[in-house]
Amino acid sequence: MGVDIGGTSVRAGVVDRYGTVLDTARAPTPTGEAALEEAIATAVGTLAARHRVSAVGLAVAGFVATDRRSVMFAPHLAWRETPVADRISERLGLPVVLEHDANAAVFAEHRFGAARGAGVALLVAIGTGIGGGLLLDGKVFRGAYGVAPELGHLSLVPGGRPCPCGKNGCWERYCSGTALATTAVELLARHPGRSTVLDREVAGDKRAVTGRKVAAAAKDGDPLAQLAMGELATWLGEGLALAADIYDPEIVVIAGGVSESATLFLDDAREHYKKRITGAGYRPLARIRTAQLGDDAALVGAATLAADQR
Repeated sequence: MGVDIGGTSVRAGVVDRYGTVLDTARAPTPTGEAALEEAIATAVGTLAARHRVSAVGLAVAGFVATDRRSVMFAPHLAWRETPVADRISERLGLPVVLEHDANAAVFAEHRFGAARGAGVALLVAIGTGIGGGLLLDGKVFRGAYGVAPELGHLSLVPGGRPCPCGKNGCWERYCSGTALATTAVELLARHPGRSTVLDREVAGDKRAVTGRKVAAAAKDGDPLAQLAMGELATWLGEGLALAADIYDPEIVVIAGGVSESATLFLDDAREHYKKRITGAGYRPLARIRTAQLGDDAALVGAATLAADQR
C-alpha cells in the first residue's frame, strides 16, 4: 500500500505489482502530529480491511532522512525530526518505508509511466507546493543528506511572497495550486469586475478562492482566471529553465494535482522555458510532458518502493 501525505490531503491506495491502483481512501490533512498519524492509520486500516496488505510506503512532502525512517522537516506538515516510519509501523503492525513524495513519483514514472527508459529524468510535482524528484542513471538521487532536490524553495523572486519555509519568493509561491489562488486574489483586487465567474464564486470572500476554482474558471473562459493561469505558466517555465541549467535532464515530468489542468498552461510554459534556458537555440531541450500516472504517481511509487524493501 502507498500513502501520499500532502499539505491538503492524505490518500492511501492499494497497488499491485504492475503499478495499478486497486482501491483508495482519502482524508483531509490534519494540522497536529497525533491527528496526522491517526488519519494515516485510519486510511490504511480502512483498506486493509478489504485487501491483504504486506507493506506500506509513505510518500511525504518533506525532508526524509537518508535511512528513510524519519521526517526531518516538512513545510506543510507537523513533523519535525520525527521517527515516522517506526511510529506508523508500530501502529499498523506492518513494515513501513518513507520516501519524499516527488522521489516516489519519479520512481513510479520511471518504472511504469512517462519517464520509462530515461537516463536523467526530473519530476516537478505541482500541488499545494512544488516537489522535485531526480533520477540519475535510473536511480533516485537524494543528495548527501536526503533532501535533494528541494526545487519548490528555490528563491526566484528576492523579497517576494512569504513562504511557510521561512523564506520569501520561493518558486512554489508563484507556481502551485496555492500560488494560483494567491495570484487570482491579487488580480481581483487590481481589476475589480473583470472576472464574472470568480466574482460569483467568491462573493467578496477572498478565502473562498482556490486553485481548483481558478482552473475551472479559466477553462470556462473567465479572462482574469486565464490571466492567473498565464502567470503560473510563466513561472513554471522560469523555474524549469533554472532546473534544466543545473540538471540537464532528458525528460521533465509535470505531476501533482495542478497537472490535471495542464492543457491551460503547459504549452505556454514550454515556450517560456525555451526562451529562458541558458544557451537557448544551441542545446538540446528536455522533453516536457505530464505524468502518465497522474495524481497516483507518488502513491504508486511509495507502494512499489515498500514492496521492493520487503
